Amino acid sequence: MINKVGQIMVYVDNQDAAVQFWTEKVGFTVKAEEDNGQGMRWIEVAPTKDVETSIILHNKEFVAKMSPGLNLGTPSLMFFTDRLDEFYTDLSNKNVTVGEIVELPGGRVFNFADDEENYFAVMEMK
Repeated sequence: MINKVGQIMVYVDNQDAAVQFWTEKVGFTVKAEEDNGQGMRWIEVAPTKDVETSIILHNKEFVAKMSPGLNLGTPSLMFFTDRLDEFYTDLSNKNVTVGEIVELPGGRVFNFADDEENYFAVMEMK
């Protein structure tokens, strides 16, 4: 039986730029990096080193060659924060594309895009 979400695969065109985006603009940390020396490289990023669920940044072109037919689209991810306004302002100040803050039945939310125009959402959790 499944008892937790371990890793979320995000396929990107430029892994180095993606790592820079997630660490410098979003504030994540690199938990691990692996490279088999034959083109298979992945970087694990997360909000902190001790969280159980992380994002793995894979090279989209390499994965497409290894697994033809695999859906390489960006997953719809919802992140939670207890400092929505501060995070929104921080991303805006770092020239990250952000959507408007909207009020939903579950709380306030906005979306943001990485440098490859993959969109993610953030919801305020109090």
